[in-house]
Amino acid sequence: MSTAVASPASYTARHLSVLEGLEAVRKRPGMYIGSTDSRGLMHCLWEVIDNAVDEALDGHASEVLVVLHPDGSVEVRDDGRGIPVDTVESVGLSGVEVVFTKLHAGGKFGGGSYAASGGLHGVGASVVNALSERLDVEVDRGGKTYRMTFHRGEPGLFDDRGGISPENPFEPFTSSSELGVSGKVPRKRTGTRVRYWADRQVFPKSAQFAYDELIERTRQTSFLVPGLTLKVRDERGLPGTPGENGPVEEVFRHDGGVVDFTEHLATDAAVTDVWRLAGEGTFTETVQHLDARGHLSPKEVERVCRVEIALRWGSGYDTTVKSFANIIATPKGGTHHTGFEQGLLKTVRKQIEANARRLKVTAKDPKIEKDDVLAGLTAVLTVRFPEPQFEGQTKEVLGTAPVRGIVAKVVESELTRLLTSTKRQEKAQAGLLLEKVVGEMRARVSARLSKEISRRKNALESSTLPAKLADCRSDDVERSELFIVEGDSALGTAKLARSSDFQALLPIRGKILNVQKAPPGEILKNAEVASIIQVIGAGSGRTFDLDQVRYGKIVLMTDADVDGAHIRTLLLTLFFRHMRPLVESGRVFAAVPPLHRVEVMGSGGKKGDLVYTYSEAELNALLKKLERSGRRYKEPIQRYKGLGEMDAHQLAETTMDPGRRTLRRISMADEEALLEAERVFELLMGNDVSPRKDFIIAGAQQIDRGRIDA
Repeated sequence: MSTAVASPASYTARHLSVLEGLEAVRKRPGMYIGSTDSRGLMHCLWEVIDNAVDEALDGHASEVLVVLHPDGSVEVRDDGRGIPVDTVESVGLSGVEVVFTKLHAGGKFGGGSYAASGGLHGVGASVVNALSERLDVEVDRGGKTYRMTFHRGEPGLFDDRGGISPENPFEPFTSSSELGVSGKVPRKRTGTRVRYWADRQVFPKSAQFAYDELIERTRQTSFLVPGLTLKVRDERGLPGTPGENGPVEEVFRHDGGVVDFTEHLATDAAVTDVWRLAGEGTFTETVQHLDARGHLSPKEVERVCRVEIALRWGSGYDTTVKSFANIIATPKGGTHHTGFEQGLLKTVRKQIEANARRLKVTAKDPKIEKDDVLAGLTAVLTVRFPEPQFEGQTKEVLGTAPVRGIVAKVVESELTRLLTSTKRQEKAQAGLLLEKVVGEMRARVSARLSKEISRRKNALESSTLPAKLADCRSDDVERSELFIVEGDSALGTAKLARSSDFQALLPIRGKILNVQKAPPGEILKNAEVASIIQVIGAGSGRTFDLDQVRYGKIVLMTDADVDGAHIRTLLLTLFFRHMRPLVESGRVFAAVPPLHRVEVMGSGGKKGDLVYTYSEAELNALLKKLERSGRRYKEPIQRYKGLGEMDAHQLAETTMDPGRRTLRRISMADEEALLEAERVFELLMGNDVSPRKDFIIAGAQQIDRGRIDA
């Protein structure tokens, strides 16, 4: 089947289409909102919310309310100045109609209405209107409530005698539009209410407002506009949401600004306090300005860019940097983010050079890289200035070029002041930070070398893996298992108990280094830690590559005593801190060896049974059961103090045979579990010893010599 294509000679002006007004938005919505799935639906909501927040950002509003209605509509209310209701002389329409029906119209084009705002293209409200089956707007100004309704961008009136619905009969205005007055309010009360129903001709039914995303964005905005109260009310009753059993409302307000935001984002133990860097700079740019005759002409204007940054370094290696321009999130960065990293790297390099002797940095050491400085950093970066240039309507990247130099200069001056401070606390924290960065540099170099030599070798290559590793024969990663075994005695038994086809063994001697407290540079110097990282074969920290892991399961097989539990905790600390993707993917397990072996005597010449129990409670329950049934057992009952006390058959049967063993998966399913894991590891393994000491003292009276397993 062929398709007719116009020849060059027949391709004339009649083939060209001219889309008027909001038709272009409905024809190509992706150009304005990115996509027509849930992401685009949420983008429309952000446009309306950002317009309300812009009023607060300019000091004219103190509260914004977002309501998700049961009928699928969403409403945004603010107590700002209210959209102008008087007539725009150049077009003869009310300010409300101009804002919601004309592209590139609004109060953010340099007219002095906003010192800084998230909106700049003047298409946000009109795009939402064009992509809505129905949109209602109410404005409180001058003691009156003004109301206007739209159907797919066209102003008119709905017949709402049976209740408000986008399905009601609609009569568009024909000769002239009318901004109606629907009620009275106190003269001092002002504000805007926008309620709209997304057009399902544009958005599929599967596209829904994401409650969690809305809450996260609202919380984020409350940090960025200190003193602003934001409320989210969900009346939909959707299953799987907090409001499934009835309306739910969440309220956000933070007066601490970006400092509070950074503290909220940070999860690891602090190396420095949250430092606030603030400053401003000016730049000149040429803009098109409307003259008295309504014509555009170029004009040089001076802009003031205000920079505010809150940052802190933690003991981890993950980096979290949130950047914003006029409270609009820029997840893909831009000139302000580039300037931030540039200033950060330049300042830290300069301070390390100035303290080279104390930090033991020589000319032979590699240069500090950006990743070394960013390791463990949590930061919030905001810039505010009129008419920022974004790349596209979705505003994910800031493009205003002069901002880069201004941000870099603020970071250099303010961070240098903190790093060279003579105050005791700041001086101590600066020293710890520089040591951490140097440690990250050395760990990066060591990890790179380790990664290069730790890949699984094929049959034609010589292996550089540790000699004590008893590897398996299989190359099938999904099937293979690595048992990290406590001690050489257990290793001997485990070698006889394992299936050498797919089970590998790595013995460790005693207790490995506590990586929670150790500096990054010391970790790879520890022989046991280095062996584990080398055998797993995927690097560590920032260089860790989950696809390069040599085994499908990592099983920690330690004795069922206090020392075994301690060694298991040390190993888990290593995996959590430096090979976290292994834990997140559910590939780390703890073996569950038995505590007791009960030999039940047979009757009538029959052979007796061997029963293994895994706790004192299970043993007691078994003994009571045997007593009730009249069966006898040999005494004393064997209590296993270590894996080495089992013979190979027993170890295979209870701990290593996939068909009969029990493994506990170490999981970290969600963000809440991650935060709890951070807290527990810091409590058990961190630098603050006092909580552990208090616990020992408090429990000392409960211990007697008979309960000590020695």
